This record gives sequence, structure tokens and C-alpha cells, in this order.
Amino acid sequence: MLIKSVLLVVFFAVMVYVGLYARKHTASVDGYVLGGRSVGPWLTAFAYGTSYFSAVVFVGYAGQFGWKYGLAGTWIGIGNAVIGSLMAWVVLGRRTKVMTQHLNSKTMPDFFGSRYESRAIKTAASAIVFVFLVPYTASVYNGLSRLFGMAFNIPYTYCVIGMAVFTAIYVILGGYMATAINDFIQGIIMLGGIVAVIAAVLSGQGGFISAVRKMAKIPSDVPVTMGQPGAFTSFFGPDPLNLLGVVILTSLGTWGLPQMVGKFYAIKDEKSINTGTVISTLFAVVISGGCYFLGGFGRLFDNPSLYDEAGNMAFDGIVPYMLSTLPDILIGIVVVLVLSASMSTLASLVLTSSSTLTLDFLKDNVIKNMSEKKQVKTMQVLVVFFIVLSLVIALDPPTFIAQLMGISWGALAGAFLAPFLYGLYWKGVTKASVWASFAVGIGITVSNMFLHYIASPINAGAAAMIAGLIIVPAVSLVTPKMEREKADEMFTCYEEKVTITKKRSLPAN
Repeated sequence: MLIKSVLLVVFFAVMVYVGLYARKHTASVDGYVLGGRSVGPWLTAFAYGTSYFSAVVFVGYAGQFGWKYGLAGTWIGIGNAVIGSLMAWVVLGRRTKVMTQHLNSKTMPDFFGSRYESRAIKTAASAIVFVFLVPYTASVYNGLSRLFGMAFNIPYTYCVIGMAVFTAIYVILGGYMATAINDFIQGIIMLGGIVAVIAAVLSGQGGFISAVRKMAKIPSDVPVTMGQPGAFTSFFGPDPLNLLGVVILTSLGTWGLPQMVGKFYAIKDEKSINTGTVISTLFAVVISGGCYFLGGFGRLFDNPSLYDEAGNMAFDGIVPYMLSTLPDILIGIVVVLVLSASMSTLASLVLTSSSTLTLDFLKDNVIKNMSEKKQVKTMQVLVVFFIVLSLVIALDPPTFIAQLMGISWGALAGAFLAPFLYGLYWKGVTKASVWASFAVGIGITVSNMFLHYIASPINAGAAAMIAGLIIVPAVSLVTPKMEREKADEMFTCYEEKVTITKKRSLPAN
């Protein structure tokens, strides 16, 4: 208990110190929200990765999808690394930085408002962010409950309150820069922790080969495999189609999430993009690949204590049960690992929510002539508001909120992915197509929550994103376009000439 307690005290002390150190960057809105658009490659890459992966992935998704798909669940981690990190940086990184700076946009709704010249679209986007990010923020706490109960035997309530308080302190004090620095520190902890945990768990099963052999003997409970053993160690697992839906949602979904795309706004220069692409991809391979790989061995730890009174598996308990037999020092590392993942994601979400509500809704709409200083103060107050609100929901989640948490990722990505992606590359995207994407993305995920015409909410979210990618160009072809001169002016930012070294680009001759 002493070892675990010391680790936590040191961890929280460092977080607060970083918040105090980063205070100098919070004098302006650009500084508070984007770190002055001068964040280097390592901080940006780790900020992206740690915002991506939280306790939801490590405890919830790894346990649930590892149980359902076995070792094939590792494909989710590979998809997260290749599509969610590598391709996201290559396709979105540079263009997002250039155009958002050209349009002076600080948030995703702000980008929509400027790119499509519509205050109504900007306001609607900010409302969508508010409605669907808050329950997603609340879900971040949930992965901690069982781990803290197992490690410290203290109530979940005290755990999440402590986490919320310390996150609020460093986000309020240092804004985006404090978040980015802490994300880097937390990312290092996550990298070391996941490697140590995988090694320890496999060692307890007699090593990797022995663990795989045991998994191969387990008969599948998925009807399509007709109970044949070996499905949980096969290349694509017992249920490839649903596995693909999870890969699409958790990988392509990052392209449309405001807290993820916002990291590209703050990139410093070309070197930061190139270096950040490599770092964030490797980070995702280790963290996400490691989480799902570890979860793939979940069926080796089947135990009656993991089932509820109705006999249903409580997926959130699988990973904590796997870790409960580890030495104290490793359990302490795991707790700090999951706490790091959760606090980094929580910080990113509340900063995104507070900045969006302030800059895209309150400013000019509710409060006229809002000074720079007042905008920063308002965002700091809203950070507290969003953390308290998410904390209240997490402590006593009503049923509809629990359902809403499950679809928030799909709703946000389904609404925003297509108009954001096409808006960076194509002058022909119309206002009507943006509204259509909002309607389809929210419509599919929310209606499916009540009607269940798509069995899995994960697949519903994936369908919403794919539908948006089809609908936006289709509607744009038959609806009025933006004036050509205005569209051309927006895209002139990509044509500006820059001077770079020969090691980065050979001359034409």
C-alpha cells in the first residue's frame, strides 16, 4: 500500500507543478487553447496519443473485445495505429494546420463556421460537441472504479473526485500547454506500464506460447464457428465482420473528433508534422496494440466473480481481474498507467468543451464584445463546470446517459468527419451537405439507440461515418455552391511558397 500510495502522490505532484510552470502560456486565447500554435513534435504526438487512449480502452474495450474476438482483437490496435494515427497525420495534419491558421479558427465548430460561412452551422456544431462530449467525458471515469477498488480498496467516489480535482488544477492553470506537457509525461508512463504488464501476465500463464496453446483449446461460443476450438487464436477471430466495425469506428472515428483534430491546430512547423507522425504511430502500436493484445487472453481468466446475477459477463471486470494477481509494484504502475490515460483524455475533452462553448457559442451570440482576457477567464470557469458536470454523471449515471456514452464517439465522428475532411480538400462542399452530414450522423446513431435496427452500436457509429462520406459529395453536387472567388481565396493558403532545406525537398532541376 505504501508503494502504491507514494507512486500516486508523486504523480499528482508532478501534474500540479506542470500546471504552474505552463501558466505563462495562458495570457491569450491562442495560448490557452492552442499553446500559441507552437507546440513541438514530441508534445503534439504524445498529446494526440494520450487523448486517443484512456481507461475506456485499457479496461473496457480491451476486456470486451478481447473476450469476443480473442487474439484477433489486436487488429483493432493495428487499425488505430495505421488509420487512426499514421493516416490521420498524413491526410489531415498539414492541411488542418495551414487552413485553420489561414481562417484563424481555434476549434472545429469555428472552422465549420468560417469554411462554410455560416454562423448557424458553427452554433449547431458547438451544440453537438456539448451534448456528446460531456457523456463521453463521464465515461472516462468508469474504467478507474474496479482498478482502484482492487488496488486500494477505497470507494470509487473518492477516486474520481481526486482525479477530477487534479485535472482541473493543471488545465485551469496552464491550458493546452500544461495538458501537452503532462500528456508527454503520462505517455511515457503508459508506454513503460503496458510493456511491464503484458510481460507479467503472460509470465503467469507460462509464457506466450503456453498462453496461446491454452487459448486455442477454448471452444468458440459464436454461432458461425459452430463451437470449434481455435477460433480465438485464428487470424481474423470468430466474428470478422463485427471486428471490422470496431476497427472502423475506433480508427477512422478519430478523424472527426474535435479533441483529436484540435491537436493539429497547434503544430509548430513541418518538422513537427514529420516527426509527430512517426512518434504518434509508434505510440499507438505499443499502447493500443498492447491493450487489445493483452485483452485477447481474457478468456484464460474466466471466473464466476466476473458474471452478474443474470449470468452475463461484466466486461469491465476482466482486465482488473487479470491484473489482481500481479506484485504490488506492478499493480501500482498499472493504476498510475490507467490514471495517466484517463486524466490526459479528460483534460483534452474538458478543454475542447470549454473552448468550444466559449468561442463558438457565448462569444458574439450571448456575450457581445468579449475581451481576450474575459474569454480566457470564461474558459477556465467552464473547465470547472464541465469537470463537475461529468463527475456528477459518472457518480450516478442514469440509463439514458449510459446509452449515450456508447454512441457519443459514433455521433460526433458521423456528423463531423465528412464535412471536415472534404472541407480541407474540395472547394465544392456546400452548406446543405454539411447540414445533411450532421443530420445523418446524429440521426443514425441516436435513432439506433431506440430502434436497434443495427444490432451493435459500434457498427451503427461506423455506418454513420461511412454514410457521411457518401452523402456530403452527393448533396454537394446538387445544391448551390459557395461563390467561386471566396472558395478560391480560402484555398490560396495551400499555394503560398515556403523555403525549405534540400534534405527535405530536392530542387526541380
